[in-house]
Amino acid sequence: MRVLLLLSFAWTTALTSAAAHAQQAPAEDGGAHGMVALGAGVVPEFDGAGDVRPFPFATADIRWRGVNFQLRGNGARVDLVADPRFVAGPVIGPRLSRRDVDGRVGRLPEIGTAVEAGGFVGYRIGGNAMGQGGVQLELSVVHDVSDTHDGLLATASASYAAVQRRDLFLSFDLRTTWADEKYTRTYFGIDAAGAAASGLAPYRPGAGMRDVGGGVTSGYWFDRHLGVIAHAGANYLIGDAADSPVTREGSRWQPTAGLMLAYRF
Repeated sequence: MRVLLLLSFAWTTALTSAAAHAQQAPAEDGGAHGMVALGAGVVPEFDGAGDVRPFPFATADIRWRGVNFQLRGNGARVDLVADPRFVAGPVIGPRLSRRDVDGRVGRLPEIGTAVEAGGFVGYRIGGNAMGQGGVQLELSVVHDVSDTHDGLLATASASYAAVQRRDLFLSFDLRTTWADEKYTRTYFGIDAAGAAASGLAPYRPGAGMRDVGGGVTSGYWFDRHLGVIAHAGANYLIGDAADSPVTREGSRWQPTAGLMLAYRF
């Protein structure tokens, strides 16, 4: 089974915190510097699933010539603003397909991989020179550009840097996502043909808030270059997404957790 989720915001806190630490080890020749991290974790099998599956996790924050190239979960973005508090730029990422699903949901039409692109903007309030005590507010809006669901999603997030030291960081984040009816009907809707094939009741959801969620991210640097980052969090489906027979076959709780080995340069 394949994953269907947006990990881009599940790792927002990880990037925000780790990026501050990455800047402590800049390239001496003025070239690219930053942080990359690779690891593994668990994620929901698909939106509304009741089970999780292993999934590779990756994150990166690389600064070169005043531009930040960032990888967050399965999405990439570029911060075009050279400002320590304000961020803005384009974002793109895949929404993976829902295929080979067990149970009655598996009898619904399969959904191919979607490519979602758009932009983001954010601002950090407060915090010391290291960022500790700061609150990072962000808004991202993406639209399917692959004709898979043709929908629009807007995600607002806030993260709090509770601890931000040279060797240790700890952050908490909250987030919520609004989705239009094209998205919700693709992933949570059931038409007459799907109902007949699966035995699930027909369902026609509309636009609205999809979920609320939160998480905690912690990292520890063993030395100037090597460290480890851990994250645990969950989204809770609400509104029409929660009422869908797809979700009732699974769960409103959508957990994610992972552990990554990090390197800064």
